[in-house]
Amino acid sequence: MNTPPVYAKLLSAAALSVVAASVCAQDVIKIGELNSYKSQPAFLGPYKKGMEFAVEQVNAAGGINGKKLELVIKDDNSNPGDAVRAAEELLSRDKVDVLTGTFLSHVGLAVTDFAKHKKVFFLASEPLTDKIVWSDGNRYTYRLRNSTYMQVAMLIPAAVKMNKKRWAIVYPNYEYGQSAVATFKTLLKQAQPDVEFVAEQAAPLGKIDAGSVVQALADAKPDAMFNVLFATDLAKFVRAGTQRNFFKDLSVVSMLTGEPEYLDTLGNETPTGWVVTGYPWYAIDTPEHKSFLKAYQDRFNDYPRLGTIVGYNAILSLAAGIKKAGSTETEALIKAFKGLDVETPFGPIQYRALDNQSTMGAYVGKLAIKDGKGIMTDFEYVDGAKVQPSDEQVKQWRPASAN
Repeated sequence: MNTPPVYAKLLSAAALSVVAASVCAQDVIKIGELNSYKSQPAFLGPYKKGMEFAVEQVNAAGGINGKKLELVIKDDNSNPGDAVRAAEELLSRDKVDVLTGTFLSHVGLAVTDFAKHKKVFFLASEPLTDKIVWSDGNRYTYRLRNSTYMQVAMLIPAAVKMNKKRWAIVYPNYEYGQSAVATFKTLLKQAQPDVEFVAEQAAPLGKIDAGSVVQALADAKPDAMFNVLFATDLAKFVRAGTQRNFFKDLSVVSMLTGEPEYLDTLGNETPTGWVVTGYPWYAIDTPEHKSFLKAYQDRFNDYPRLGTIVGYNAILSLAAGIKKAGSTETEALIKAFKGLDVETPFGPIQYRALDNQSTMGAYVGKLAIKDGKGIMTDFEYVDGAKVQPSDEQVKQWRPASAN
């Protein structure tokens, strides 16, 4: 049967449209990203902006092997089950080439397991739990940001120097907090055998009863404290502690508190003298960071937060890995990321072949207040490569099948 001319033209146009769409798809590398945007906006708003800025820069420079990068973003609702469903949708419906993202550690672990079963490449950008690269690690999952072990190890020298015996601990009661506390106890006990942990408060994530927590800690009469709280829990805890005069003469080491995301909220309530990990963007004097800062401020008329750096570095890492691999094929990416070097605003980092962990470090310093805002002073950059356990220890913790 002959096709009428009008239909032949329509079929021809449809065929051309399909071909054009196919060609267009081949010219794009899709990065599937999932994260807790609704529940953690302070960190993940800047993080998203950092990713988009990196994508802009990569595409303006010609893309990767002639292909442009495209972000496809979904919210994981801070729930492991929802995260797995979002990851499945990114692969099956959106046809992304790689997966990246996650913020909360238990969510990151769920996607790590998903990547293993689906045999898909996953760059965990932000979750800090050690399990992602050690006990629950797999060959399909790499991690950008320094782990809880690494950040705790950065703080231990300051904790030992305080020479305090009676320590209190406060943390969010989920994987990240539990992991950080376990490492802190182990490392501090090794360095200072006579230390005592006299009080411990595990608060539900995002639901801290700050007054009760502060009172319980104060009742134990500690002379030092390790804090792992962040975001709104941190702000409520600091306010309650200040009102009750709990922090007076108390030595404190604190993870994450020096990040602009949280100092911006604390403002003139910033607890001075705490030793923290963070990001003093306003005072970093390295060529790499100064170049990034100028470009970012020219583009957005705003200052970066730590989330900005993490998002930016995640895209730079994927771009470098895809370029080295010459494709987005999973096995090629796994091979390319082993020992991959990436230039970042924090200087060069490397993805270690031993455990798929990057050597991205962090800044450690003391909290102070300037012009009504919290800042970091007396800070130094700690290279992530210098705060890892021994290779032998990592091999014991990481399953042989993960390599």
